[in-house]
Amino acid sequence: MIERVIIIDTVDPVVFYGVNNCNIHLIRNLFPKLRMAARGTVIKVIGEESETLVFEQKVKKLEEYCAKYNQLTEEVIMEVIKGGSPKAQDADEAIIYGINGKPIMPRNPNQSRLVKSFHENDLTFALGPAGTGKTYIAIALAVKALKNREVRRIILSRPAVEAGEKLGFLPGDMKDKIDPYLQPLYDALEDMIPVAKLKEMMEGNAIQIAPLAFMRGRTLNDAVIILDEAQNTTTHQIKMFLTRLGMGSKMIITGDVTQIDLPRTVQSGLVQALRVLNNVKGIGKIEFEKGDIVRHNLVQRIVEAYERHDEEMKQAKYASQEEPEEDR
Repeated sequence: MIERVIIIDTVDPVVFYGVNNCNIHLIRNLFPKLRMAARGTVIKVIGEESETLVFEQKVKKLEEYCAKYNQLTEEVIMEVIKGGSPKAQDADEAIIYGINGKPIMPRNPNQSRLVKSFHENDLTFALGPAGTGKTYIAIALAVKALKNREVRRIILSRPAVEAGEKLGFLPGDMKDKIDPYLQPLYDALEDMIPVAKLKEMMEGNAIQIAPLAFMRGRTLNDAVIILDEAQNTTTHQIKMFLTRLGMGSKMIITGDVTQIDLPRTVQSGLVQALRVLNNVKGIGKIEFEKGDIVRHNLVQRIVEAYERHDEEMKQAKYASQEEPEEDR
């Protein structure tokens, strides 16, 4: 009799063990000759050496499936332990599988172009209106690269610029004040990684979320680096951020030049960067349009209505400027 210790460190134990530990109870019942105890990421099993070895091999195969699909069902457990291979869940063009096995994949041609550009370029600009999924797909690509061990970490950043509100007097410490700016990034990650596993990855710095100001002085190697809402960077900030790109890293810059929240006298760094880097080799640029919006159908109509309003205001302004002085 020997004791074998198995570590399941690539998945969230809550997902692996199942609701009320139903998965672990099923696995225990399928190996009646073994004594087993599971706690956290550690599974201990006692029995004959040959049978504990088979047990470890089966558990590792189940862990691989759970890490890929973010779920583990009774049918999969039965299939694997009986010696078969679980039916592939692969959806066409799926980037990764989110919570409960939901496939996350491109939902319009420009999202597919973003995926292609990520693989072909070390720096990609993803531009367009709100709701086109540019940040969401960028984060999915980063999570996939991290899961596949293509990089060691993900760096997510945003400039801390208020959209018409002053948040400086919110209660709490620095993190409490900054988190509201970064919440959309947390929301996307929580769609893709179980909460307990996400917390562990953030505590271990495999995933880092920080405001743009905290990027100065860093060299970011072996990472996927995403700058969101880049239209709200200054020219100095975006130059600083772009030059953080280190060896073995990829960078995605997302933004919407129609929603700049900077003071009128401050030029958007994103607008300048697009002009300066226009012909630089190794940089991709994807321009999303209103038709790419994948949120509620009403969002697209809202964007179009505001564009019509802005155009009408411009025309009215030009008309007033061209009006003969004697007619005023």
